[in-house]
Amino acid sequence: MTILPFEPEPDELVCVVGPTASGKTELAIRICEEIGGEIIGADSVQIYRHFDIGSGKPTAEEQGRARHHLVDVQDPRDPLDAARFAGMADATVAEVRSRGRVPIVCGGAFLWVKALVWGLARAPAADEQVRLSIRRDAERLGVAAVHARLAEVDPQTAGRLSPNDLVRIERALEVWELTGQTLSALHAEHRAQPPRHRARFVAVRWKREELDERISLRAQGWLEGGWIDEVKRLVEMGLGETRPMGSVGYRQVREHVEGRLSREDLHVQIERATRIFARRQRTWVRDVPTSWIDPTWLR
Repeated sequence: MTILPFEPEPDELVCVVGPTASGKTELAIRICEEIGGEIIGADSVQIYRHFDIGSGKPTAEEQGRARHHLVDVQDPRDPLDAARFAGMADATVAEVRSRGRVPIVCGGAFLWVKALVWGLARAPAADEQVRLSIRRDAERLGVAAVHARLAEVDPQTAGRLSPNDLVRIERALEVWELTGQTLSALHAEHRAQPPRHRARFVAVRWKREELDERISLRAQGWLEGGWIDEVKRLVEMGLGETRPMGSVGYRQVREHVEGRLSREDLHVQIERATRIFARRQRTWVRDVPTSWIDPTWLR
């Protein structure tokens, strides 16, 4: 039985996206089996070595069904950003196509997927001195005052940011102070540019309560499958302060390992954080035209 409600064009990049625990890996594998594809991972934790259980890294059986790229390839001490990922993914797309295979991008790091498909807005590199100045103003005057300052120079960006979102407020003010241009203007300029790749976005459509149940069962299964011991080993390896350790789930397990979160509360906290993350991912997917797959097609 076919699972595709569409026929991919030869130059289209099929991107399997959607919230965590929605079955992206299984969908991508099924697509590969149907159209002769290979998977290019776009997961900001699976790409790192040693972070296996809590990232849902594809199993040996899954990797036997479809060839995977950009999974388990990066040292956690050398974190990737979206720009570096896009460069690696571009090279992998070309490699897969050179063999007559179809590249299937799969992952929940939507910023990375967007960087691959559309590129990144032209913006200055971070300036620690400027950021430190803004941060000190936030500490002295309060985050609301810094947000009000952003509203004066870039009301469009300020309007879409929470008054408590210091990280993004800080970045928008940093761009203004370094360039004299607003972040919203840079984004508008970027949106006017043609995409780097023709892309078709695909996701599995679950009811919210069904996805919540999948999140809960997955977390419980990972905890029973050795996730806590994995994090203990990672900390012993000196990887406790790396970027992937700060991801949803790993952060909570590390708090438990360090005695800051009880075993009784661990599953609840992982589940809560994952559901919040899944809501953000659903919002990202709503921003692009998406072909939705009924989950019964994957059973």
